[in-house]
Amino acid sequence: MSPPRILLCGDVLGRLNQLFKRVQSVNKSAGPFDALFCVGQFFPDSAEQLEEFTGYIEGVGGRSQIPLPTYFIGDYGVAAPKVLSTASRNSANLGFKMDGFKICDNLFWLRGSGKFTLHGLSVVYLSGRQSSSGQHFGTYSQDDVDALRALAEEPGVVDLFLTNEWPRGVTNRASASDIPAGFLDTTGSDSSVSELVAEIKPRYHFAGAKGVFYAREPYSNVDAVHVTRFFGLAMVGNKDKQKFIHAISPTPASTMSAAEISMKPPNTTLSPYTLVVDKTALKEDTKRSTTTVSDSQYWRYDVSHKRHKSGSGEGNKLCFKFIYSGSCPRGEKCNFQHDMDAREQYLGGVCLDFLIKGKCERGPDCNFKHNLQNEGESHSRRRRGSENDSGNRSKECWFCLSSPNVESHLIISIGEFYYCALPKGPLVQDHVLVIPIEHAPCTLSLTQQSNSELVKFQNSLKLYYKNRGKEAVLFEWISKRSSHANIQVVPVPSTKAAAVKDICNLAAEKLGFKFVVMKFNNSSDGREWLRMQFDRNYSFFYVELTEGTILSHSVEENENFPAQFGREVLAGLLNMPERADWRKCALGKDEETKMAEEFKKQFEELDPNQ
Repeated sequence: MSPPRILLCGDVLGRLNQLFKRVQSVNKSAGPFDALFCVGQFFPDSAEQLEEFTGYIEGVGGRSQIPLPTYFIGDYGVAAPKVLSTASRNSANLGFKMDGFKICDNLFWLRGSGKFTLHGLSVVYLSGRQSSSGQHFGTYSQDDVDALRALAEEPGVVDLFLTNEWPRGVTNRASASDIPAGFLDTTGSDSSVSELVAEIKPRYHFAGAKGVFYAREPYSNVDAVHVTRFFGLAMVGNKDKQKFIHAISPTPASTMSAAEISMKPPNTTLSPYTLVVDKTALKEDTKRSTTTVSDSQYWRYDVSHKRHKSGSGEGNKLCFKFIYSGSCPRGEKCNFQHDMDAREQYLGGVCLDFLIKGKCERGPDCNFKHNLQNEGESHSRRRRGSENDSGNRSKECWFCLSSPNVESHLIISIGEFYYCALPKGPLVQDHVLVIPIEHAPCTLSLTQQSNSELVKFQNSLKLYYKNRGKEAVLFEWISKRSSHANIQVVPVPSTKAAAVKDICNLAAEKLGFKFVVMKFNNSSDGREWLRMQFDRNYSFFYVELTEGTILSHSVEENENFPAQFGREVLAGLLNMPERADWRKCALGKDEETKMAEEFKKQFEELDPNQ
């Protein structure tokens, strides 16, 4: 089955004659196309254009029919309130609709924000523009933004993301020669869109509103293997004859293999939004300590009128992300309630708006329940069981410092975000683990602040080994079933360090895959690149070599990848295959304690936490 063919255009401004004439021409020469998406202002700029526009909307005046299914998000301009109010009252448009309110044959309004599937493509949109005026049409609400943040937590890759305004900072790290002349990032750009696109990580992002055409180089995403391509589209019938319509034919991500979706063109850049995020985080650290502006963008539902809520957060606000997706990236640091009762009510079919706001605008036409479900004994028992399971996982974890099972005699240094320890059954002397203090399955998903501390640990260990005629080899195995992350740091003789890359590639060849290989000047850049390679939907392995080379591999669902790959390869290189299994290298507690004390003594001068 061939992939769908999609057309996209910029601000229509009511010029439907010109738009559909161009669409029919493109459809005839390169079609047929399955759908048209319009970004930027869809309605006319002035009353003079209303006759042409209403000829299509109301089906009068002998106008041609709209030639293919057309979707728009620019719900502002002359006559927008009248047309959209009428559509909102239409009984066919009542209820929870994300795939478009029907305006007329082949014309659909994507209202607010949402996600739906069209011809196999996952489409996410944010209609309207940012505004504090509270207009009923033409602006998006904070609820719309919050809903998209929650959708970003769902598994799977988004194919298309549609916004009216450009994401602020999109030209960061882009080729200056490609940026439109006279470009101003502050006009027609929106920082909320930047934050959303960094979280949603779509394969394609289209926007209008600036009146110019811009095709940015593809960029990598943090915590995902695929790239994003951004297109800014010009307005229909612009005097400069800039491109206002663009055609794509993407294979749906849901049908692609990991190898196909992770392909990166040679002109791929780093994400333009990591710079924006870093600056925002810095401002938050220095200006705010309790409930922040960022908090209100993520979690803003006031439920002071509702029953008492339990949870770690303060006040009477529920965390939208937790209720919607069952998790929250801020964990215990979130300033809002992580209410399991509310989460289970939602899973039981209670309307999200009714649950959080106490009312639902859709009323009897809503498909969800408008009453709280009976919280009987079995419900409470199930909730308590879930909480106990979470607590037991932490208590049973070998690496959690709060766990009674932690081997504290092996710890050699503790920082704010990471600690360093000797492993059980070391491969060689001075074999070290760097472990996050947070109970997290992967170091690549942790904060930039914690990453800075990790790099300090790594650099100190590298220098420690170098002073002893050895080089550090670091590797991490991230399984989808991982519980608590750890990075293995193994010293190898300097005379054998150059052979590590070759033997890793040889082992990979025998297993039927090839490593992605990149070289960096420092660990920070390497870690940033790894964060963009990693996709939490797949297991992942990487190894960092002394000269800045990184080898990485995203593991397919049914691929047979050995969990001890890194250790087994180094055991072979060092001519000690019998030590590939750590259980065969286990030592007594007295000997382990002696080794740890000796390492601490020698590492003291380089320990970043001393």
